Amino acid sequence: MSTPNATSADAQIILQLYDFRRESEMRKARNFVFNFWPETAQDIISIFMNFGSQENAWLRQVGTYWEMAASLVNRGTLSPDLFFDSNGEMFFVYAKFQPFLKELRDAFQEPAMFSNVDKLTQSTPEARERMQRMLTRQAEWRSKMKKSTAAA
Repeated sequence: MSTPNATSADAQIILQLYDFRRESEMRKARNFVFNFWPETAQDIISIFMNFGSQENAWLRQVGTYWEMAASLVNRGTLSPDLFFDSNGEMFFVYAKFQPFLKELRDAFQEPAMFSNVDKLTQSTPEARERMQRMLTRQAEWRSKMKKSTAAA
């Protein structure tokens, strides 16, 4: 999926995506997702079904942000190389949902849920490797958090 050279238009889009991530409500949403460690698909479904809650809004905001950004790359609007250089957060966020994706898609009867991010994280050998590293790391973190909670 590599492009020969990123353009100045690509750079502008990258900077705009970064600015969107700095917006105050988006910062709150990102903070919520960073600290949200679902153990089951039901943990995610419960938030999605809690209509009107701040957590519901934040989860949807972060999820749709990364779906939108990935769509720009998948459709050729934005250089994949430039995007991957500056957007590791997408892998971190997606790794929280990916283990439960089949159950989530079934529960919501939405086969396209996270499809743009899924496609992008599988688009190159490097992206697949990066995704696998993040899944492994998060599994290790979950294990450490469980042990820490059990010891407390």
